[in-house]
Amino acid sequence: MDTIKIANAPCSWGALEFDLDAKAPDHLQVLQEIQETGYVGTELGDWGFMPTDPLALRAVVSRYGLDMIGAFVPVALADGTAHEQGVADALRVAGLLAAAGYRDAFIVLADDNGTVAERTNHAGRVTPDMGLDDRRWETFANGAMRIARAVHDRYGMRTVFHHHCAGYVETPDELENLLSLTDAELLGLCFDTGHYAFGGGDPLEGITKYRDRIWHVHFKDYDPHVGEQSRVKNWDYFESVRQGVFCELGKGSVDFANILDVLENTGYQGWIVVEQDVLPGMGAPKECARNNRVYLQQLGI
Repeated sequence: MDTIKIANAPCSWGALEFDLDAKAPDHLQVLQEIQETGYVGTELGDWGFMPTDPLALRAVVSRYGLDMIGAFVPVALADGTAHEQGVADALRVAGLLAAAGYRDAFIVLADDNGTVAERTNHAGRVTPDMGLDDRRWETFANGAMRIARAVHDRYGMRTVFHHHCAGYVETPDELENLLSLTDAELLGLCFDTGHYAFGGGDPLEGITKYRDRIWHVHFKDYDPHVGEQSRVKNWDYFESVRQGVFCELGKGSVDFANILDVLENTGYQGWIVVEQDVLPGMGAPKECARNNRVYLQQLGI
């Protein structure tokens, strides 16, 4: 599997797109620890976490021998009035990446997760009545396509959609619906094993089903025992993360060995980004990153 390269991301250090009170480590510490634990790529993190000057961004990422492979852009896609700003946000990020020389990096588009109380409070156990109606699905899909088209037309860069708990595309049925409403040539899929599992799906089935649409992969494990506690105790998304619903690779239920077989047998040549979502100040990110890298080495990558 020499063609598959392994990255990590700032979210594994608690540098998240959410407005949370606690403080995450700065980008220099995160980049250094990503390098020291054996990874060769990173994602950008929330706007402003890393330098927003392209020369400065290139310099600091290169200093640690890393490649910049993607950037998460959250947009409230179900709200048509948010689309114009969403396009502007995506183009701002794409412009930075392009000017820094990272035109192969993906815009990782997602819903504005964690902002709708009903979805945030029921992450991991949403029911169909909490979802979008046909009109809002059309709005959501049109917004995603508008952003992907703008990024492609302006910079020749590609956009992938990231399904995510605490947003409107969490469950397998919701992901299926979005993909059916969008152009496979223009909008790829960032498949996240942990979010697919927490959202009620089997990641091996999902990655097999959507392999032709998958351009980017996030490896995240899921602890079903914590997931069950979340259901019993009615935790919201952030409490579930705080309690460790996304555990170290190999300690949860995700079948990474067979998922890697699917990727290898279908000629996947993209990145795998290890993400162990934690809240700021939580746990021992560097130690977890090292353990996750060792686990993947034991699987042959």
